[in-house]
Amino acid sequence: MRVGILISGRGSNMQALVAGAEAFQAYDIALVASDKPDAPGIGWARERGLATWALSPKGIGKPAYEEQLDAALREAGVGMIALAGYMRLLSDGFVARWRGRILNIHPSLLPLYKGLDTHARALAAGDAEAGCSVHLVTEELDGGAVLGQARLPVLAGDTPDTLAARVLVEEHRLYPRVLAEFVTR
Repeated sequence: MRVGILISGRGSNMQALVAGAEAFQAYDIALVASDKPDAPGIGWARERGLATWALSPKGIGKPAYEEQLDAALREAGVGMIALAGYMRLLSDGFVARWRGRILNIHPSLLPLYKGLDTHARALAAGDAEAGCSVHLVTEELDGGAVLGQARLPVLAGDTPDTLAARVLVEEHRLYPRVLAEFVTR
């Protein structure tokens, strides 16, 4: 399966997915795309010889941006999209065109704590455990079917930053495995 990865920043989950492509031999990276042409992850991907595409939606608007993104993904032969720190909400139309073929990783045990500030919210609630979820993307924010989760205990003295760092380690383990399982089922 040819996978397109969408990023907005440094792309640590993208890097884990690239490593997973080699480890699991279930998918290959067809394109790394970003809404930020200067995203560090785009540079990392280029240095490794991966195909990249980057365009800022500023000045052209969301519909034109998504039209060009869709064209780039299709031209690269992408069959599945993996969001990896992509910080833009996709339009309902884009999601509908790729229905059942967009995965995302979210830093909470969905359905808990959709959206942002997940670690602070888990700590404020006094949760005994936290984690991350890989889910199908639907028109509802963080609302698609959960395909896999990783759990870890919340430790005494955890802050949002320390918890986020520990959850990120689990994200890097979980996402490539779930993607490989999803594309081979």
